[in-house]
Amino acid sequence: MANKNKFYITTAIDYVNAKPHIGHAYEKILADALARWHRLIGEKVWFLTGTDENAQKNAQAAKEAGLPVKEFIDKNVSYFIELCKVLNISYDDFIRTTEERHIKISQKLFENTYKKGDIYKATYRGLYCVGCEAYKTEKELVEGKCPEHNQTPKELTEEAYFFKLSKYKDKIIKLIENGFILPKERANEILSRFKEEELKDLCVTRKGIEWGIDVPFDKEFKIYVWYDALINYISGAGKNQEYWPAQCHVIGKGINWFHSVIWPAILLSTGYELPKNLLVHGYLTINGQKMSKTLGNVIDPIELVKKYNADTLRYFLLREMPVQNDGDFSETALKERHNNELANKLGNLISRVSTLAEKFGIEKTENKLLEKLKLKDIEKYLENYEIDKALNEIFAFIDYCNEYVQKTQPWKSGDKKILYELVDSIKAIAILLWPFIPETSEKIAKHFGFKINYTGIKKPLAVKSIKKSDVLFGKI
Repeated sequence: MANKNKFYITTAIDYVNAKPHIGHAYEKILADALARWHRLIGEKVWFLTGTDENAQKNAQAAKEAGLPVKEFIDKNVSYFIELCKVLNISYDDFIRTTEERHIKISQKLFENTYKKGDIYKATYRGLYCVGCEAYKTEKELVEGKCPEHNQTPKELTEEAYFFKLSKYKDKIIKLIENGFILPKERANEILSRFKEEELKDLCVTRKGIEWGIDVPFDKEFKIYVWYDALINYISGAGKNQEYWPAQCHVIGKGINWFHSVIWPAILLSTGYELPKNLLVHGYLTINGQKMSKTLGNVIDPIELVKKYNADTLRYFLLREMPVQNDGDFSETALKERHNNELANKLGNLISRVSTLAEKFGIEKTENKLLEKLKLKDIEKYLENYEIDKALNEIFAFIDYCNEYVQKTQPWKSGDKKILYELVDSIKAIAILLWPFIPETSEKIAKHFGFKINYTGIKKPLAVKSIKKSDVLFGKI
């Protein structure tokens, strides 16, 4: 288990040019589960999420909607805040990059890098993808188009400021080789890109645009949105940035390069400590297809929670999608996991045991069942961010408890000691499931009279009487 120190975790900040989709929900749930786990084991956690508001994409979308940019952004930000609320996301801070605190720090870091001689002025010519808000090399294009947005980039020539990204190449390669990026597959993608192409200096300003953060020493220019966006991890790191450096940045694979190459270079240039890990997750497909507005298969997670519930969606996404792979979302699969695992396995265990405990009572005894709970394995998996494996272990223990009920048949014997072992095991299960399905765990804890506390797993349950529990998960 990690030392009882601080744990600072972030999600990527979201563009607010449209409403949130299921991919946004997955990333927030993933980061929230890790934040809750580290709180559970006694660490001082700071969990940051937020919105990326200085992008040209946002200004463009506002124009299409016929609204002033700020009004358009404020409206869309409210959907992301609502998403966090309905998914039970326990963030400590929600950063908006139009906030004064963020603007000040972005300008300060930009100026420091300039004074150091790491930013210089030159003319730039390149292929610019509006969707990515980034210049693309010929190699990155597929049949002349950006693979992320299926758009042909515009050729732009403009005077601009450049960041000496190439200066930090060796240090960045070393950082990646030392395990900065998780999982390994994502680290290898970046390392092979280094082998294939030369690392060029980065254009870090845009000229002639109205929306964005001013370059502090040259008001003709705005700071390139990716440069300012990454700095949110520092501007949102608590009072006086007390939580920096981050232990874990949770991001999607599409923005790996920005976080694994550009971000460390900015930090090296400004003298900030580097974050410990970059946890790069895959993408969600919908019924085997890529999610896109054109296909009309974009899923609104807020509507999904209304239809099922937050814990069902949280559980499904965390169990179904190992971080290193892409995952597929289908309502059929969600219903199956809800019915088979949450209702039949977990819900059934609680219902049967509480009914029998109410009927026969419980008598304190040593809980031998806990020997079957692989706590060390669960801790190790979560230390390595392997949530799906941790959940598999917890559910293997739930299966074992259900088998124990079948084998010992307490409904015949009325054995109070067996029932105590089962109730005490339910306590351990609920505590361990709290990071993943918090609402359900809190209901169980309240019903069985214990507190959600990690040390409580091995502390014998003190409750004398148990009432029959309500149905936790109705069948869909």
